[in-house]
Amino acid sequence: MRSILFFISYFLFSTAGAQSLTLVELNCENLFDCQHDSLKQDQEWLPASVRKWTPTRYWRKVNNIGQTILSCQTEGVPDLVALVEVENDSVVFDLTRRSLLRNAGYEYLMTESPDLRGIDVALLYQPFRFRPICYDYLDVLPLEGMRPTRDILYIKGETLSYDTLYVFVVHAPSRFGGERATRPNRRIVAERLLSAIALLPPEAKVIVAGDFNDYADSPALQYLVSSGLHNVTAQAQGTHGAQGTYRYQGQWQSIDHVLVSSSLLHRVAQTYINDAPFLLEEDKKYGGVKPLRTFNGYRYQRGFSDHLPLVVRFR
Repeated sequence: MRSILFFISYFLFSTAGAQSLTLVELNCENLFDCQHDSLKQDQEWLPASVRKWTPTRYWRKVNNIGQTILSCQTEGVPDLVALVEVENDSVVFDLTRRSLLRNAGYEYLMTESPDLRGIDVALLYQPFRFRPICYDYLDVLPLEGMRPTRDILYIKGETLSYDTLYVFVVHAPSRFGGERATRPNRRIVAERLLSAIALLPPEAKVIVAGDFNDYADSPALQYLVSSGLHNVTAQAQGTHGAQGTYRYQGQWQSIDHVLVSSSLLHRVAQTYINDAPFLLEEDKKYGGVKPLRTFNGYRYQRGFSDHLPLVVRFR
């Protein structure tokens, strides 16, 4: 009965708000299950590991991510959720079917990448608001000496108002080893993305969301912007102290971004960072607040993620 009532109420809400669409981008910070994949380097996230990643901690993490997503919208739930750092289909299934999101009605698509640790990207979507037509994984050919990286998730779909959207979810290589030394690794992700967009119709409505491991003024992001995309979250801020999605040594930074094509730019109504108080903790070393992450080093603190979610509302 509860699911039937949810369906009716959500359908009525969706019909009333047919001309709007909300997208959330979130890096989940190591959403791993506690089962070993013999093909991946996931030993850090097992019950007997140094992190003691037990089923209790895993399910708390899954519910924390669900709570984070639900907090991004006061009425209903976000229509699209681009997730980064999810290990496999099992964790996304648990998130959408067995967590606090279980009554939200989400379906999902995700990649299965050659990343050595096994992390991937996914898109949750409300089937009443967004209907996938087709999807694909865009592989990124590594440069010499570069570790295999995450595929780009591509989905073509139709909204309730019959707009066709082309959605890409990205998780670019990290800066581990130095920003300048790893800069070409993120550049080839940008090049792969643009090569796919170039195959779309000229007026295609494109959304690119994810963790680029680069700032708005970094070369890879500037390359995307100079090629016709618009970084609509470059100036996004929160309302409880967050000036970026990520905080490092007391400095707020944004390495998560949402970019759109020119044909969709006029539809952007609002962009902001969801820095609800329960997602934050006091930064005792540098002052202010910072994201309440799952671990502080190796000390477990029951947190959510080291990234805050980006929210974009489209007309």
